[in-house]
Amino acid sequence: MIFIKKNLFQIVLMGFLIVAPILSFAQAPASVDVDPIDTQGKIVNPIKVDTINGFIKTLLEGVLRVGIPIVALAIIYCGFLFVSARGNSEKLGKAKDALLYTLIGAAILLGSWAIAQLISDTVLAL
Repeated sequence: MIFIKKNLFQIVLMGFLIVAPILSFAQAPASVDVDPIDTQGKIVNPIKVDTINGFIKTLLEGVLRVGIPIVALAIIYCGFLFVSARGNSEKLGKAKDALLYTLIGAAILLGSWAIAQLISDTVLAL
């Protein structure tokens, strides 16, 4: 019992590593109409874009969908750092730095999207 308590994280991780490939390589059930002749021997594009412009747009949309909630959580964490500093100048400095870096990261994230939109609109206008 002590072994399980000490190594619970490793046990759960190993269980996930065993179950995940089984689920990801599972075949479609027989009730789904899949023509095996169409799918065998073909390489299918998982991104579903044919141009560099579409690829960059899809990539940036994915990054934004993941990045914006992370930025929101980082700002909340910075607020927690400010509250927990309680006037300690060293902790306040760390909280200010964390907020500054979070805002710089958010500006880079949104700026990359804005620059990509600008370049895309310019290229499409040509």
